[in-house]
Amino acid sequence: MKTQTPSQLAAQKCQPCNGDVQPYWPQDVHRQLARLQGWTLGIDGQRIRKEWVCKDFAAALKFVNDIARLANHEDHHPDIHLTNYRKVLVETSTHSIGGLSDNDFILAAKIDALPVQLKTKKS
Repeated sequence: MKTQTPSQLAAQKCQPCNGDVQPYWPQDVHRQLARLQGWTLGIDGQRIRKEWVCKDFAAALKFVNDIARLANHEDHHPDIHLTNYRKVLVETSTHSIGGLSDNDFILAAKIDALPVQLKTKKS
């Protein structure tokens, strides 16, 4: 698999996957993850994940809804968790192949491009 920049990934559209593509090899996953800020490999090695701490509950809900709209548009649906009233965790994988595909990295790059109000550190 060719490693791509976040802007190259975000310029693409997720493609339907019926289990007819091979999942990324572990070395390809690590190379692609190195290009995406803050995304990590899940403990099972079959998903990528990222966490944001939003400014407040309203900002977290807006971000979750923006992710949901994007996921529907891309027809690639991640797991989205909202905990501690403002912590958003997203995990994505391609279930039909039991691993990671281009779609997961495309969606990650597009999620990173969404506006989000983050909690600021107190001085």
